[in-house]
Amino acid sequence: MTDKLTLLRQLMAKNKIQAFIVPSTDPHLGEYVPDHWQCRAWISGFGGSAGTAVITTDKAALWTDSRYFLCAEQVFRGTEFQLMKEKIQGTPSITEWLTAVLPEHSVVAIDGWTSSFSEVEELKKGFDAVGLSLLTDFAPFDEIWTDRPQLPLTPVFVQDIRYTGMSAHDKIAAIRQSAVVNGVEADVFVSTLDDIAWTLNLRGSDVEYNPVFVSYLLITRTDAILYINKDKLTDEVCEYLKGEGVSVKDYADVATDLAQHHSPIIAESAKTNYACASRISQPLLVTCPVAGMKIMKTSVEIAGYRSAMLRDGIAMVKWLKWLLPAVESGGQTEMSLSRKLHQLRSEQPLFMGESFATIMGYGAHGADIHYEPTDESDIPVHAEGLLLCDSGGQYVDGTTDVTRTIPLGPLTDEMRTDYTLVLKGWIDLARVHFPHGTYGSQLDVLARAPMWESGTNYLHGTGHGVGSFLCVHEGPHQFRMNYMPQLLLPGMTITDEPGIYIEGSHGVRHENTMLVVEDQQGRTFGPYYRFEPLTLVPVFTSPIITEMLDRDEIKWFNDYQQRVYDTLAPHLDAEHQQWLRKVTSAI
Repeated sequence: MTDKLTLLRQLMAKNKIQAFIVPSTDPHLGEYVPDHWQCRAWISGFGGSAGTAVITTDKAALWTDSRYFLCAEQVFRGTEFQLMKEKIQGTPSITEWLTAVLPEHSVVAIDGWTSSFSEVEELKKGFDAVGLSLLTDFAPFDEIWTDRPQLPLTPVFVQDIRYTGMSAHDKIAAIRQSAVVNGVEADVFVSTLDDIAWTLNLRGSDVEYNPVFVSYLLITRTDAILYINKDKLTDEVCEYLKGEGVSVKDYADVATDLAQHHSPIIAESAKTNYACASRISQPLLVTCPVAGMKIMKTSVEIAGYRSAMLRDGIAMVKWLKWLLPAVESGGQTEMSLSRKLHQLRSEQPLFMGESFATIMGYGAHGADIHYEPTDESDIPVHAEGLLLCDSGGQYVDGTTDVTRTIPLGPLTDEMRTDYTLVLKGWIDLARVHFPHGTYGSQLDVLARAPMWESGTNYLHGTGHGVGSFLCVHEGPHQFRMNYMPQLLLPGMTITDEPGIYIEGSHGVRHENTMLVVEDQQGRTFGPYYRFEPLTLVPVFTSPIITEMLDRDEIKWFNDYQQRVYDTLAPHLDAEHQQWLRKVTSAI
């Protein structure tokens, strides 16, 4: 790391730059990025999916959220990097920190290709107020990262309409119809990879765990242009695109074409990189219509989720039944448990891989919210304490995301209390009925309230949308404490995943993926909605302190467990049926 920082600082000095900001994103501003754009991980050693590194001539710091506090502290031990804990009182913003450590009139640089237009404008505004200047075209990594991975060349493939329910031609037509701003019909520039994959009914493998491909998409009133490395397109895909009314140009042509395009273009400021957005002569920096369409699942996609969740539930039941005896027999580690779960999922039809790196945290590792066991961190798993497993699968007909906290043996009273508090919040959010006009931010408190009463909280969001054989994290709808301006509407998927994390001891999280469905026509103020659990995985009852649950919570829980049994049992052999019947017995 020291050598890398030295190389970077030498190039900064050559260009008269006093600080350089390195985000975790790529030109498409994704949460997970191809190896080619893992620049922040390369320069800092921190590989979490969220974080921003800032390097000055003599200091280095990295901002990340609570999911990665423990991981980042371990990575930065013995290095010059200082961890900045976002949302923790006393943590300065990047602008505040740079103001404190840099002389007035210093130059701060970013790469405009890997920062959004809105982020750059916000930095400019903040820097102007404190006497700093911003350079937006500093791209040092091609020079200092000598073995930098090349952009992926894996082929793109068609996602059949029997899994999407809507053709690419019809989606493009709907996007054009929605792309009207102040009475002006606008073109649409799409750079978010899952939005492009959804629009074109194409999938790829350029980003680990996410079936997307590196590209841009420009939808005009008369044409749709896909900017991509043409080597990634088979003859079949080329013919398919032609039939859907989509032309193809080289990925590198996008900058020139945007600069020469003279019609108004919708380019969402938070989802379009600064280098692209700043080239558009008539940018309309409003919400892109694609994301709002993508999160409203078709009946075909909903049927696909149910089918994928069924098969995923079968794999999870087989793993959970195998797990306890295997741990009691000895010789199991976090990584061996992950490998076994992957094996059982891979035996299911239409399985295409994991939807994210499996979080398999035993004991104290469960308190590291995004812990992923490695050869260096892997530990034996014993028949005592708690195991937190957060995992999911990519299937051709749907994406899954489920967390279960598993009692492996004797537990402390604190573990049982935390297990029940999380369960209580998980149930209270899952069983709510709510009117049209409700945002996820308004419901988030339901999951937290039982923990707040005990003086406990968690800082990550409570839930996120889930793609349809796409990214496991899908928005903009979410459950979280801060305001997210997106209504919850029938057809949306969203997770429910509160947690408690006790450093040095244990972690507890329960998670289901749910579907927003119609409930009833309210006596007042329109329709009401509720959540239907899509996940079909039993919850272990032995840690539950039933006295902490009220009658309605117990009823909802028992109904859910019965639903899991009734749905999965016909697809299991007698031995697994018997095990599942016992695990799902009423409390």
